[in-house]
Amino acid sequence: MTNSLTPFFSPRGVAVIGASSHPHKLGYGVARNITQSGYPGKVHFVNPNGGHLFGHRMIASIADIPDPVDMAILVVPAPFAPDTMRQCGLRGIKATILVSGGFRETGDEGAALEEKTLRVAQEYGIRMIGPNCIGLLDTHFPLDTTFLQPPMPRPGEIAFISHSGAICAALIDWSKNQGFSFSRLISLGNQADVSETDILPLVAADEYTKVLTLYLENISDGARFIQEARQIVLQKPIIALKVGRSESGQRAAASHTGALAGTESAFDAAFEKAGVFRADTTEEIFDWARALAWSPLPQGRRVAILTNAGGPGVIAADALEDNALELSDLSAETLNALGELLPPAASVQNPVDMLASATAEDYAESLRLLLTDPNTDAALVLMPAPPMYPAENAVSAMIPIIQASQKPTLVVLMGSEQIAEASVRLQAAKIPDYRFPERAASALAALAKRTEFLREMDGFAAPVISTDLKEAQEILANAESGTWLDTELADRLMNAYGISTSPIKLAPDAESAAKLGEELGFPVVMKIASPDISHKSDVGGILLNVASAVEVTEGYEMLMARVQAQRPRARLEGVHIQRMIPQGQEVIVGAVRDPQFGALMMFGSGGVEVEGLKDVAFGLAPLTARDAEKMLSKTWAGKKLAGYRNISAVDRAAVVDALRCLSQLAHDFPEIAEIEINPLKVLEQGIVAVDVRVKMVKELS
Repeated sequence: MTNSLTPFFSPRGVAVIGASSHPHKLGYGVARNITQSGYPGKVHFVNPNGGHLFGHRMIASIADIPDPVDMAILVVPAPFAPDTMRQCGLRGIKATILVSGGFRETGDEGAALEEKTLRVAQEYGIRMIGPNCIGLLDTHFPLDTTFLQPPMPRPGEIAFISHSGAICAALIDWSKNQGFSFSRLISLGNQADVSETDILPLVAADEYTKVLTLYLENISDGARFIQEARQIVLQKPIIALKVGRSESGQRAAASHTGALAGTESAFDAAFEKAGVFRADTTEEIFDWARALAWSPLPQGRRVAILTNAGGPGVIAADALEDNALELSDLSAETLNALGELLPPAASVQNPVDMLASATAEDYAESLRLLLTDPNTDAALVLMPAPPMYPAENAVSAMIPIIQASQKPTLVVLMGSEQIAEASVRLQAAKIPDYRFPERAASALAALAKRTEFLREMDGFAAPVISTDLKEAQEILANAESGTWLDTELADRLMNAYGISTSPIKLAPDAESAAKLGEELGFPVVMKIASPDISHKSDVGGILLNVASAVEVTEGYEMLMARVQAQRPRARLEGVHIQRMIPQGQEVIVGAVRDPQFGALMMFGSGGVEVEGLKDVAFGLAPLTARDAEKMLSKTWAGKKLAGYRNISAVDRAAVVDALRCLSQLAHDFPEIAEIEINPLKVLEQGIVAVDVRVKMVKELS
């Protein structure tokens, strides 16, 4: 549906269908909150029993509403939802929030009722949030359509979009004591119509929203989510908590790539592609969001720590390292100035320990020196509850210095009652404060990642790859769905996309195997050829360094007998003969079709132990050179391409090119379910795909 979602956030008139004068009913809570929110438009309460509610006369039917209504909140029993939606359509209402439960979440009967309600909405061009949701609120408009206990949160800068109404309710209450608030909050419920991807652009366009946060149980349209998010994050950061990480739902797959590429790997790759931060906990979302909403971005990862005690400084230093941050190397000028300012027993090296006797002036002047040091990108101030004076004194002295600096400063107030007033003052100044160094370090890392992401942006378009598209189309045109592509055809497919292969030939008998060995040149590799055997090494179906025609003949008979004994029902077509590749490093590259996001690429350590080692990284096709480089940098296989001890350096750039080419192939042909090159031999110059496997999807959806 293409109808505008604007009425959800700036409706001229709002109607509550199912408003109630009974305080324990949801219709009462919705009516109360809209009234108390200060909503500036016309409000209409609909209840067939009539009466008055919050100074408004309740109207008997939707048709009797006298004024224009842009949005209706439906608080009616589920069986009445389709007819109520139809009445809204006849009245010309184009936006609805279906708060009621009893739909898809309850089973097949509820799912059918939800589908019926949606069909009615579509018939009349109505956009619907829900069902089974708590509604939305906008603290700046203002408008509160939820039924939660008042008061509405104060105006803030963080938007929250959630698949869970309970999470929304809990966060609204929790945020009141955490020093932040929301600009907009949307509970999407079952997402029968409006999804997180639909609502993202509208929320991002809000002038008061500085950071978008998401609680996701799934994503309705993966490709579109990436596209929308990618545009938004250029201006405003997005932080997502995607729940349901269990690998028990991982789909079965025949290749190593498929076995390793679980659903969460796809979500990780999708968020990275889109530039979305992925949080591990609910608390982490808002630790990061406060920093991103209130702080300037650092130019690097060098952090100066200021403390009045050694223990917290050590904890903070460890936390920085855990988050790939580093202690700044303070300049000689800064060290000298700190030495003159602080007592002789103080430590002026980073972390700077001013001792427990540090005054408010010591905090302020020391922080000023650290922030003006050219070797410092950010500051972390640690304040265990001061034993000698109120913490708010030091905070008040530091606030103007923090606000005047273009470098971020996060403050850790360790304690509870003794630091409460200091926390209030920092929050009023919109300076993030945390209770423990680990949380602050994580937030600083988020700021650094945001800086790096904005620097690295090099466009979302697929890289230009030199391909023989016609050749690839011809190869795949007659491929049987759900099967593995013939080995020689798989090699031709790689060649069509610029990936070099080692010639491989099928020998149906021992005599032809010997001839092929002489033709290709010794030594050769012999591999059993069978459409029923996925991993040849598992059945002893590979022989290496076969050096003569005699050895090939003997090897042929041995392979056929060995494999037939282990897999008597497997169809044996003969043996593939392939020339041995010179020494080089071996890696695995692959692609697997993800139902949400398309082709998911994999790179890592190759060979038979790939699933045990799990030294792999993932990315979404099509890959840019930067995407491929990041995949390599996440693995030991990628790092040792540059050489390690007695391992010679090989052609890293060729691996990047191969990943890009393979990603383009997987992106161009959705009929390909899986591709795996294991091993991809990386030489001093260039690469060679030694063993290529391509599987077709069972059927295109």
